[in-house]
Amino acid sequence: MSSAQELARWREQTRQQALSQSISPEEVDWLLQAVTGLTPLQLRLNQYPPEVAISLQQLTQLWEKRVNQRVPVQYLVGETPWRDINLTVSPGVLIPRPETEQIIDIALDAAGEAFQNGHWVDLGTGSGAIALALAKAVPDATIHAVDNSEDALSIAQQNAQQLGLESNIHFYQGCWFSPLAHLQGKISVMISNPPYIPSGMLKELQPEVAQHEPQSALDGGEDGLAAIRHLIATAPAFVHEGGVWLTEIMKGQAETLYQLLVENGNYTQIHFIQDFAGIERFALAYVSNSSSGFKMDDG
Repeated sequence: MSSAQELARWREQTRQQALSQSISPEEVDWLLQAVTGLTPLQLRLNQYPPEVAISLQQLTQLWEKRVNQRVPVQYLVGETPWRDINLTVSPGVLIPRPETEQIIDIALDAAGEAFQNGHWVDLGTGSGAIALALAKAVPDATIHAVDNSEDALSIAQQNAQQLGLESNIHFYQGCWFSPLAHLQGKISVMISNPPYIPSGMLKELQPEVAQHEPQSALDGGEDGLAAIRHLIATAPAFVHEGGVWLTEIMKGQAETLYQLLVENGNYTQIHFIQDFAGIERFALAYVSNSSSGFKMDDG
């Protein structure tokens, strides 16, 4: 048990420590909210209950993992907010990034009204973030979520159950399109946030990422485009004429990716859309029998 006075003192000291370790003090509050049930408003107003169940020793042990082992706070608390949902996460899944939230709006705009009743697929679903957001946004569509990791798929299904969306999504274990043979030529929208970091750059990532997040969700091969090349090559057999092909990419990959899409010959209206930081973050194209000119879009 911890008293209100002890908790307030611990919070103040730990927030100062976070700053000295180049960690956002907001992560201290995130941890406190998750393990004590305190609300953001209570923390801002320094309104603490007389006692909370967790001890200062337990709190300190958790925070030491964040500081000394650089464990992401999302893994410490086992959850993360994303768009308008709260997701369970574990070291078996990549932590959904805020910048990826934009991919949902891009998909909805690209699909328009025409594909509201179609088949939408999320390839490499991880925690299920994209599939779950789609299930909420296009309730009349049939959502298919695929991941090669059994651990990731278990987390995604758990999130679907927690959000009451398990009946809205079909889950498959397998590599990219391989479990979806029954959907050849029927898919309206393909979305993927694949591994796109070049293998040689993995060691340069922040320790929170390099040491704790699943390498299979990060490693995109020598140039970072191994998985994306596969999606370019295989999608035309599954996505119907005029269907949407949409992936997240890494800064600096747009030029090469454009050439790959053009050379394939089955894509048109190729766009690269910037995220809110001005980085070309998303590649959008439509499946066709011919490709057209390159188009830049500021999102």
